[in-house]
This record gives sequence, structure tokens and C-alpha cells, in this order.
Amino acid sequence: MSKHPFLSDEWFAVVQRLIEDHGAEAPAHANMVMNLTVTDTPFGPERHLHMGTADGKGRVGIGHDAAGEITITTDYETAKQIFISGDPQAGMQAMMSGKLKIQGDMSKLMSMAQQGGAPAGGPALAEAIQGITE
Repeated sequence: MSKHPFLSDEWFAVVQRLIEDHGAEAPAHANMVMNLTVTDTPFGPERHLHMGTADGKGRVGIGHDAAGEITITTDYETAKQIFISGDPQAGMQAMMSGKLKIQGDMSKLMSMAQQGGAPAGGPALAEAIQGITE
């Protein structure tokens, strides 16, 4: 499968297919949608997207979702490191260094992290997304 730039329209289309192929079943306790504002992207000054889980299924899409309970703002390289690299410490390091800002229900985010907020679709989906990301 070919690789696509992170957050490009082509990347979103392939990720949607991968979610469908892998089922993207989410744990019963995982029910949270977060909006992301990614700055300094190759596609313009900002790229808006949402990701999370709802009704037992993983979700990723272009644009903010009205159901979003938190909004995370960060730059393109930091977003890629957090969401694609699989490095569990990347988010904490970005927050501590001021590269990641969170607005909204922080307690829900922390609760999800403590409950093992693994990505919907599990390791197979995460690996497939890494495999198609430039």
C-alpha cells in the first residue's frame, strides 16, 4: 500500500478504509470524541480533525465534531509524533514543553488514559496506519 502525508485528504480516505477493514471496535468504557487543531501543516496554517470513539466504534475525520468533549491544539510534527509514532510518552512530553494545549473536559481525558485508552481497532489498526503514513 502506498504512503500518504499525515493529515492529507488521501491519508484520511485510506485511514477510513483501514478503520472499516479492521473493524475499529472500541472498549465499552471508551466513549469520547476529541477535536484537534493542528498548526503549521503542509496543507495550510491549520488542519481541523476529530478522533475518538462513540457507540463502540473508532472515529477519525476531517473537521471538528460537535460531540467533541476536548480540543487539543498542537503543531504538525508534534501531532504526528503523538498519534503515529506509538510513543506513549510523546503526549506528556509535548504538554510539559508547551507544544500541546488542551481545552475542555481534562478529567475525561485523564480517565480514558488511566483505563487504558487504547486506540479502537487495537495494535493491528495502529500498525496499518503507521504503514501508510509518510
